[in-house]
Amino acid sequence: MSYHTLIIVGRLGKEPELRYTPAGQAVANFSVATNRQYFVRTNSPANEERVKETIWFRVSCWGKQAEACSQHLHRGSLVLIEGRLIPDPSTGRPRIWHSKNGPGASFEVNASSVRFLSDREEGNSSSEEPVEEAIPF
Repeated sequence: MSYHTLIIVGRLGKEPELRYTPAGQAVANFSVATNRQYFVRTNSPANEERVKETIWFRVSCWGKQAEACSQHLHRGSLVLIEGRLIPDPSTGRPRIWHSKNGPGASFEVNASSVRFLSDREEGNSSSEEPVEEAIPF
């Protein structure tokens, strides 16, 4: 038996999209950005360059959790997602897509748990970790 769990802490890139399956099951989809920054030495030992890295995840959640996410989460909300990666069925890898800016890959997550980490007032306000660093899917 094998098993994997992914834990992500990040901010929503846009409002969650709520829809219902033909059977009446709620599903919410939203994008979450995780940010990390670190320093890399350049030619001179005294010089360091700051590198900012943003990774986007496409998240889906189901049922009452989906309805709660749609109601309480907004662009910029801080969340903790626990779930599993969903690979591209044809390749078993991240989904590859092409846009006018070139190729990209999306990491898709089926959330088993979504924890709201932002205060209610904080969800729509600007944050110290901007979500504009990358284009959401």
